[in-house]
Amino acid sequence: MPEWVWEARNRSGEIRKGIIEAETDKVVFDKLRLQQLIPIRVRKKGAVDLSFLSSLFTGVSDKDLVIFTRQFATIIDAGLPLVTGLEILSSQMENKKFRKILSEVKIEVESGSTLSDALRRFPNVFDDLFVNMIAAGEAGGVLDTVLGRLATHIEKRSKIKKQVKGALTYPIVVIIFGFVAAAIMLWKVIPTFAAMFESMGSAESLPAATKFVINLSHNFIKVAPWIVLVIVIIVTAFYLFRRTEFGRLAIDNFVLMIPAIGNVIKKTAVARFTRTLGTLLASGVPILDSMDIVARAVGNSVIARSVMFARERISEGKSMSDPLAQSKVFPGMVVQMISVGEQSGSLDQMCNKIADFYEEEVDVAIAAMMSLLEPFIMVFIGGLVGGLMVSMYLPIFTLAGGIKAE
Repeated sequence: MPEWVWEARNRSGEIRKGIIEAETDKVVFDKLRLQQLIPIRVRKKGAVDLSFLSSLFTGVSDKDLVIFTRQFATIIDAGLPLVTGLEILSSQMENKKFRKILSEVKIEVESGSTLSDALRRFPNVFDDLFVNMIAAGEAGGVLDTVLGRLATHIEKRSKIKKQVKGALTYPIVVIIFGFVAAAIMLWKVIPTFAAMFESMGSAESLPAATKFVINLSHNFIKVAPWIVLVIVIIVTAFYLFRRTEFGRLAIDNFVLMIPAIGNVIKKTAVARFTRTLGTLLASGVPILDSMDIVARAVGNSVIARSVMFARERISEGKSMSDPLAQSKVFPGMVVQMISVGEQSGSLDQMCNKIADFYEEEVDVAIAAMMSLLEPFIMVFIGGLVGGLMVSMYLPIFTLAGGIKAE
């Protein structure tokens, strides 16, 4: 019988790992749930763990997920059975990978599994938020309502993700373009100028800046392969460091302290925290389970740790607002509004109001960040590429000045 390496989270939020003998991964999931563990990752022992790649390239976009949830909500509201609805949606789904997944979900439901258990087998497509809300909808008999909330939540989450990704992509692409342009100049253009100056017999009388750039070009050609190797090593080391708990905390904490960028990340995390929590609570998911899911959805380990700290205090019978205030990560307004929501018994509605406000604040923060970054980027690129060109034209300007003086 094959052995399976599993990773799961218990009710207190602690990560547990182990090995189970089972025929299929479905049996492993069932055994873990019987032990009141929430499965995170399951793979056959000896298999290479490529979960990080599958999480990056799921093949199912937010748009596919929104279309599925909205259409499924309509089908359930119309009174059609789950299996029939899944069969209809899988047959008309354009995304082949998603179509295959829905077909497998349909088979699981036909064999007697609940919809939430069937979806749980595909964690890279249906995350904890999705699965737990579906489970709450099944238990409360309001699956169509929950599906509608899920679709709205995914749309809002996707909007913020695109905003942040678009804002960060522009400066990164421009900076990379600048380095590539400088590398091409050092590799191809500068040697041409150096050969021309040498043929003119003026190599010794060149300005200091020109000599420096020519020497830099000669050395660059020699060490370029080593530069590429060093970059690969740095990127790999960063990735491995980021996968450790200490590294993730250190990097996420550093990102939050970066001017402009940190402000965007923090407001995005607050919007994601409140929107996800509000959606889960409104769908009937218990507060402790909701906090556990939210901690994994905020996208920043520093903020996630604050959420888990609040979860521990809630499990002890305390309020949520006090531990959030103690963490000093969440803005005072957010803490106060959550406190009001707790006291009035409308925490889900208050969380959604906070999310509405901070989603608009993300737009403002991104605009402010871009207005600060653009001048620095232009100066950097202009100084890098322009400096190389000016240093090459300095001898020509000097020569032209001498001819004019004569």
